[in-house]
Order: sequence, then C-alpha cells, then structure tokens
Amino acid sequence: MPATLPLPLSTPSRNLVRLTIVRGITWTGFLVAIVIGIELLHFDLHVEAVIGVVVAMGLINLLTWWRLGRHWAVTHPENLLHLLADLVGLTLLFYFTGGSTNPFITYYLVPVTIAAATLPWHCAWIIAAVALLAYTLLLFAYHPVPQLTQHYGDDRINLHVLGMWLNFALSAGLVSFFIYKMAHALRHRDQALSHTREAALRNEQVLAVATQAAGTAHELGTPLSTMAVLLSDMRKDAEADGPLRQDIDLLRQQVELCKSRLRNLVESADRRRMAVPERRDARDWLTAVVQRWLVLRPDVSHELTIADQRGTPWLTVDATLDQALTNLLNNAADASPDDIHISLEWTADEVVIDIRDRGPGVAMDIADQLGETFVSTKSKGLGIGLFLTHATINRFGGGVSLYNHPEGGTLTEVILPRSHA
Repeated sequence: MPATLPLPLSTPSRNLVRLTIVRGITWTGFLVAIVIGIELLHFDLHVEAVIGVVVAMGLINLLTWWRLGRHWAVTHPENLLHLLADLVGLTLLFYFTGGSTNPFITYYLVPVTIAAATLPWHCAWIIAAVALLAYTLLLFAYHPVPQLTQHYGDDRINLHVLGMWLNFALSAGLVSFFIYKMAHALRHRDQALSHTREAALRNEQVLAVATQAAGTAHELGTPLSTMAVLLSDMRKDAEADGPLRQDIDLLRQQVELCKSRLRNLVESADRRRMAVPERRDARDWLTAVVQRWLVLRPDVSHELTIADQRGTPWLTVDATLDQALTNLLNNAADASPDDIHISLEWTADEVVIDIRDRGPGVAMDIADQLGETFVSTKSKGLGIGLFLTHATINRFGGGVSLYNHPEGGTLTEVILPRSHA
C-alpha cells in the first residue's frame, strides 16, 4: 500500500491545508443551499452557470490537494493566489444569485480575515481591496433573485434575513475554528524559533565553558612543571630527614596529582568525543552510577527505590549523562548528606528519576533560572555544574526540574525519554 505523505511542517503549508478544508466546507454548503433554493423554493437562477462555478471551485480544491501531496514549498504568494481564486469564485456565484441582495454576501469577510491572520500586510491589503471592489460592483451588476427579498405571510418570515443568519453562523464558526488554528500555527512557529535561539545561546555558553576549561588546563601545565622543577631543586638542598624535606615531598605529590588529573581530563574529553551512546536498562545504569558516587561520597546515607513495574526502562546513555546525574547527587549531598532518597519510575515514553534531600530547599527567586545561566544554590558556587547538567540532559531530550518539597528539602526531578527498540 502507498504510504501517506506527512503533513508539511512549514506554516504556509499548514495554512494552505486549512484553507483547502475551509473551501471544501464552504462550497459544499453553497451547493446544498442552491439545491434547496432550486428544488424547494423555486429560485429563478441560471442553473448551468451557478453549477459551473461550484464545479470549478471543486476542481480547484482537488488540484490543491494534489499539489499538497508534492514536495514543493508553499509560499505566501501562493496562498495569496488561492484567496484571490476564492474571491473570484464568490463574486461569480453572487453575480448569478442576487448580487448584493444575496444574504451570503458578507462571506467576503472570511477570506479577508484569513489573509489578515496569515499573510504579510501588503497581501492582506490586496485581498481586502479586491473583496471591497467585488462587493461594490455587485451593488449595481447582478442577476436578481426575487425570492430572496419576498415576504411570506408576515414580515417576520424573510428569506434574506434568514440567509443572513445562516451566513453569520457559518462565518462565525469558520473564523472561530480555522483562524484560531492558523494563528496557533504562527504562535507555535514563533515559540519554536524562540526555543531554537535559547538552545543556540546555551550551546554557545557550553562551548565557551569547554574552551575556557581546555585553555586553563593547557595553561596550568606550565606552572605545574615549573613548580615540579623547583621542588626537585629544593629537595636536594633540604636535609635528608628534616621536616622541610617531608613538606617538599608532600608538595611534589600534590603537584604530580594535579598534573595527572589534567592529563586524565584531556584524555577523558577525547574519549567522550569518540564515544557512541549505548542503550542500557535504566535500573542497572542508575544502580551503577549511585555505586560510583558512593565511592566519592562515603559520608552520605541514602535509599535507592526502584519501582516494581512491567517492562524494561531502556535509556540511551553515555559518560556525560553519568557525570550529569553525579552532579545532581553531589548537590543533594552538599545540601544534606543524611537521608538522601533516590527513586526510579517509568511510563510508556519517559523514565523519571527523583532525588530528594533534607536541605534548606531552593530560593524561589532563582528556581526558574537554575540551569539556564550560571546561577548557583551554594554560597561559594559558580553555577557551572547545574548549567552543564541541564545542557547534557537536554541534549538527550530530557529535562531537569527542582522543587521545594512540602516536608522540607529539595526534590530534583530528572525526566529522560525512554528508548524503544
């Protein structure tokens, strides 16, 4: 079977789809009204001409659906041409059905409203000017339909008034629904652009931090090497068993440790750039991360709870995600090393990790800024850890939220997309 083509993602394409639906509903309604007028109310119409206009608009709609199935970009001028075609079709239909006396004449407002909501201002003014010109011409040139203004029995039963009511109901429904959808598409596009700009800015900040860290690591190598040379010379001049030599040996060990850490940092960065994310069971992965963290923080007491649910919560992970979760665990331990509760749950599409500490909580004035910029919850912190943690988890399609728990402390919620086979 042939696969159904996806809906185009561009806003003009979506608007053209909705315009085509509006056209189909409108002209179907017009056709029903014409049939009722001819068969039941015995309207004196040029039937061939009226049906010809309806058929022509139907063919335009079919061609539009065929065109939407092609991988061609939809532009604002194309939408403008479609609205002009609608105005021409409406003008021809009204010309053969009473002109300005037709109660549906105010339907001209629908394409004008669509143009105002979706097209650039100059295109909207073109549609408005053409609609006004057509309405003006129909004041003087049209085929009259006497039944539209004829009264039946008493003055309250008037087909013109009734038709105006039906036109208002149709126009109000189309404007309320489809114009809202078109405007919503524009707002959604603006939000997507805003999120893209924010993500680009966040990536630039991450790159700046990484560049600064690489430069700092390179620059620190020179003074550490100088210190190592000087300490070696000082050790030769110091007494063999004196306290000064012991202090010098301790300093040499610290210098060598710093140099070793810098080498490991560079090698680890190279490995991470070459590493490919792997698919793991979230239960095993979280347990392994917590065990490694306990080696670094043996002073903490914790409780790890894994939900007893059906299915395997697969995750796509790498070393950067391990470090991001470790940063969050360290933040909880710094706030309160006692009674840290870690829980794992999952749904059909998400894996949720909660980290609860018993610390003072998060100040409300900075809660919304955490992870978006360099804001720290610690008195001496720089906020870089939380910022990089947010950036890493966002890169995996997840998110981090911090809440003040009703019973005290901070609840850190990590949501990651569940990987499916």
